Amino acid sequence: MGKALIIGAGGVASVAIHKCCQNPDVFEEICIASRTVEKCEAIKNKLAGSRTRIHTAQLDADNTDMVIDLIKSFKPDIVINLALPYQDLTIMDACLAAGVDYLDTANYEPPDIAKFEYKWQWAYREKFAQAGLTALLGSGFDPGVTGVFCAYAQKHYFDEIHSIDIVDANAGDHGYPFATNFNPEINIREITANGRYYENGSWVETDPLSLKKVYDLPEIGPKNIYLMYHEELESLAIHIKGIKRIRFWMTFSDNYLNHLHVLENVGMTAIEPINYEGQQIIPLQFLKAMLPDPASLGSRTKGKTNIGCIMQGTKDGKPRTYYVYNICDHQECYAEVGSQAISYTTGVPAMIGAMLMLKGIWKKPGVFNVEEFDPDPFMEALNKCGLPWQESFSPTLLD
Repeated sequence: MGKALIIGAGGVASVAIHKCCQNPDVFEEICIASRTVEKCEAIKNKLAGSRTRIHTAQLDADNTDMVIDLIKSFKPDIVINLALPYQDLTIMDACLAAGVDYLDTANYEPPDIAKFEYKWQWAYREKFAQAGLTALLGSGFDPGVTGVFCAYAQKHYFDEIHSIDIVDANAGDHGYPFATNFNPEINIREITANGRYYENGSWVETDPLSLKKVYDLPEIGPKNIYLMYHEELESLAIHIKGIKRIRFWMTFSDNYLNHLHVLENVGMTAIEPINYEGQQIIPLQFLKAMLPDPASLGSRTKGKTNIGCIMQGTKDGKPRTYYVYNICDHQECYAEVGSQAISYTTGVPAMIGAMLMLKGIWKKPGVFNVEEFDPDPFMEALNKCGLPWQESFSPTLLD
């Protein structure tokens, strides 16, 4: 059916590529491109014998001209951006120049400040619309599946949704004193930023991880959850009818937070360059180099994740509550694709979003977040592709 250029060769990309190869009628041919071509070759070798034809290429995704040249050479139907969020705009520029659809899993972040906003990518709406191209933003899990969950609830169960609490819980244990389950630089920037939530038409800002609750999650049990800001809040606050409050919560162990606070106190999480023996280095990037590669955690990680949305609203004038969530087992993910559940829950939705675009089901000119499309085919694909969802109409609510 089509060809995909996949930029990135980390844990999420590895999962997405495995899943593309499980759907060879859709993904007939792919090219894996990364700064380190050896990583691309390693993934290709794992999938030897697949019906999907796999190519590899060395690519500096910060270089728009280089991305354009690769697109023109390979001639893909879609570019799946699984590189760093800093590179979103250069890749979008290349897609516009070369005339190809675009998909990513996380919004653009400027390298010099931990700021998570869609404004930079939403500014491309008119350009993509005029070019007749589709750009799908945030087709991971959160953002991604969480937005689809909300759109599905809005379509089938509510006339208005008044509150949404997104809860992302990882009860996995990798055995290291301290490690991050996805890119350490992105993960730590996200966690150490101020919290923020939407309420009654305004944004309320909080100190980092200053709001804490305990929530009893299915198959995982009671966990400490902390309020954070996450980019899907910005788009859902616009696209969900009747929304009055939307918040994002994530679990962290005391051990993780203790290590993080120490690193923060000694300056290792800073993103401003410092001079070290005549060289400019960024402490957080140095710390990233010292920590275990998230892609290496799969064989060590045991336990489950639970990510979902708890909603309150009305239907036919009556109050309604709803909770939709996915539970994912780290060891089952590793047995299937060689990656832990954090990479799996992001890589699978990236493939699904691309599949729907290639099939023409999610296809219209412009720049869109996932909740702007019909959620039903995505929800159906989640069940078929390894991320089955469950629902409850009497969940425990977060005050």
